[in-house]
Amino acid sequence: MKKVYINGMGCISAQPTFDSVFLETAVVNTTDNVLSVVAPPYKDFIPPAASRRMGKGVKNGIVAAALALKEAGDPALDAIITGTGMGCIEDSEKFLRGILDNQEEFLTPTSFIQSTHNTVGGQIALGLQCKAYNFTYVNGGNSFESGLLDGSMQLTSGEANTVLTGGIDESAAFTIDFFKVAGLIKKAEEQPFVLLGATTTGSVFGEGATFFVLENEKKTSSYAELVAVNICNNLSVSEAAQEVVAFIQKNNYTVSDIDAVVLGYSGDVVFDEYYKAISSGLFKEIPQIYYKHLSGEYHTASAFGLWMAAKILKTQEFPEMVCANTPRRKQYKTILLYNQFRGEDHSFILLRQC
Repeated sequence: MKKVYINGMGCISAQPTFDSVFLETAVVNTTDNVLSVVAPPYKDFIPPAASRRMGKGVKNGIVAAALALKEAGDPALDAIITGTGMGCIEDSEKFLRGILDNQEEFLTPTSFIQSTHNTVGGQIALGLQCKAYNFTYVNGGNSFESGLLDGSMQLTSGEANTVLTGGIDESAAFTIDFFKVAGLIKKAEEQPFVLLGATTTGSVFGEGATFFVLENEKKTSSYAELVAVNICNNLSVSEAAQEVVAFIQKNNYTVSDIDAVVLGYSGDVVFDEYYKAISSGLFKEIPQIYYKHLSGEYHTASAFGLWMAAKILKTQEFPEMVCANTPRRKQYKTILLYNQFRGEDHSFILLRQC
């Protein structure tokens, strides 16, 4: 079986990650319970006439994909695979609002056309004139990982040589209001919002788009080797710890081989128990990293976590603002990522320095 390498990355997030090396200008926002993306210069990537008709999720996806492809040397693609939890929710809201405001009459189709979950993948393919395999996964908190698993399987089996895959989600006003009512988002009066040691339910929500170019050939631009991906729907806290060990051992590693673990702490006192059980047990003496205080929580936030882990393996450093404990290693060769979304959709990703 062939190996899988991350040869290019592009990230649009609540931090200026599109024009920095690695979080050197990142800022921790403890006053907002919903984080918006730092918008890149869209006009540098998308013609203004086309950009005006696109939702922000589509534009962010196109720019993130373009940045990843540029880093990888603009290779020809054998597949475009996207993952999204909510899709282009902003255009969905516009269409539904139009139905109500116009008594179901005189509706323009633009918002409906742009509201489908596979709009991002389709627009990327149109821009590249790519007629290869194009698929979108909508699997809740495992949406991005499902696409990552699909792409890696195609590469290891030899069905593809180059795959573009990523995760995209956007926030929209009405949906955010619904999430607040449902208790998914922290209350404004609970600020400052601090993830580690949080004592309240709900999370600081966010949005973003992160893309990766996966290839079966190691290049000078390679960030890391993608060793394995595993996803599970439902696990108890104790089962999650057991699954982590089983995942590591299945790939011929031991816990002591892991140089750092990236955990998806969201600040929800109920669901962060999954991470606490692992961090205080298996990985107590191993460097622990967290990231959702920078990106916010959303269905495909784990793509931001993977972007950060790959950066660590290439640069061999990370800022103090992402450290969840004090241990450090002289060298980082193997990193494990664990994420779950509100107690479901658990994912495990193993990266290795290349």
